[in-house]
Amino acid sequence: MTIIPDSLTEKYELVVGLEVHVQLSTSSKIFSSDSAGFGGGPNEHISPVSLGLPGTLPKLNKKVVEYAIKMGLATNCHINTSTHFDRKNYFYADLPKGFQTTQDSEPICKSGFIDVKADDHSTRRIRIHRIHMEDDAGKSMHDQDELDSLIDLNRAGVPLIEIVSEPDIRSAHEAAAYLNEIRKLVRYLDICDGNMEEGSIRCDANISVRLKGATEYGNRCEVKNLNSIRNLQRAIDHEFIRQTQLLEKGEYIEQNTLNFDAETGNTSPLRSKETANDYRYFPEPDLPPLLIDEKYIAELAKSLPELPAKKIERYISKFGLSEYDAILLSSEKEIAEYFDELIIWNNHYKAAANWVAGPLRTYLHETGTHTKDFKVQPKVLAELIALIDSGKLNYSVAAHQVFPELIKNPSISAEQAAISLQVLIDTDDDDLNLLIEEVLNSYPDKVKEYHNGKKGVLGLFMGDLMKRTKGKINPQTASKLVIEKLENKS
Repeated sequence: MTIIPDSLTEKYELVVGLEVHVQLSTSSKIFSSDSAGFGGGPNEHISPVSLGLPGTLPKLNKKVVEYAIKMGLATNCHINTSTHFDRKNYFYADLPKGFQTTQDSEPICKSGFIDVKADDHSTRRIRIHRIHMEDDAGKSMHDQDELDSLIDLNRAGVPLIEIVSEPDIRSAHEAAAYLNEIRKLVRYLDICDGNMEEGSIRCDANISVRLKGATEYGNRCEVKNLNSIRNLQRAIDHEFIRQTQLLEKGEYIEQNTLNFDAETGNTSPLRSKETANDYRYFPEPDLPPLLIDEKYIAELAKSLPELPAKKIERYISKFGLSEYDAILLSSEKEIAEYFDELIIWNNHYKAAANWVAGPLRTYLHETGTHTKDFKVQPKVLAELIALIDSGKLNYSVAAHQVFPELIKNPSISAEQAAISLQVLIDTDDDDLNLLIEEVLNSYPDKVKEYHNGKKGVLGLFMGDLMKRTKGKINPQTASKLVIEKLENKS
């Protein structure tokens, strides 16, 4: 974690805008029928169309338009009903057409926003300038051969949407929160898997600094292709320190495109941006203008799932959960869906939230299991919670013995698992009173300490009692009886 001196944060303000490239989960590419799937042999998912060979014509994938509109609606954007594609001309070895088909003057979505939690836990609104559709380039590999760079064009033509924010971000934390919110949204909408390690989401950060209170922006540097939220934060913090230190020395900040080295945490220049690149944009002659029906947009709006912000609001207002629990439960679509089904079978909402956020998430994290592959059905977990609520099972035994048993045998009920483990609470009050007497008689000195004010020894008595009963007691009932017997011995 980068430590930023207070002297810099008190004097200077960070200004960040993000360009987030989201690879859409369509079966085929944006302008051809070639597979858009991840993987495959080198240059396997290509054709004359995706290579842009003479005599070929592109055809727009309708699903790309649908996904772009859905993201625009989810981020509160205005959807343009009349738009078109442009050619962005530049040369690079893995750009087979010699240009990128994108949207310049009329993007499909404009003027939206995403709300995030700021450093002080207040809500910050990050405005979205635009969302546009485009095709991806191929991939250059410079570490596969000692003498040559290798080109894999499988990714060429894969559909992207680029989400361009306004320069509203004021900290690395806010940038991380904003990018995480985008990743959550695309997963909820099921338009992208959100796997940054596979390049499904890539981020460029435009970073500048200025004196606090200033209204004019400083010279910005663009850090390219950040492939994790952690690296985004590290790059921003590094650039803030680098740029402010230059200003402190009276030096000039050159407007460069930068590379971030994840091993060192440093940035280095890729190319100068002092002179704007002339991409020679012009309307794509091989694709007609795109006209979108308002009715179609309305239908897509109705089809949207309940998004994280609405889920959080519902969990707090309807179920009385804390904001922390609500945010945690809504952080992943599949986790939220599991919780929503769980509370159909058991309306002890807080207990349900604790189980999903606690033992369930811990198991998924420790084993690397995806939520969709978790075999214990919500109804069965609801039965387990009901056993605890009815006093037939204590939480510790349920979490550490019955829950693992259900994971091993997901076809049985919670009660069947508890019976097979012989952990159901079946000790009657007479037997329990006798056991408590035995425990207290085993520690006469500790009983005296209790009467002398050392109430902490109650934990010793309860621990021995739980051991003797193998956990088959209700801790609350047992604790009350232990205290009553201790008071009677005074």
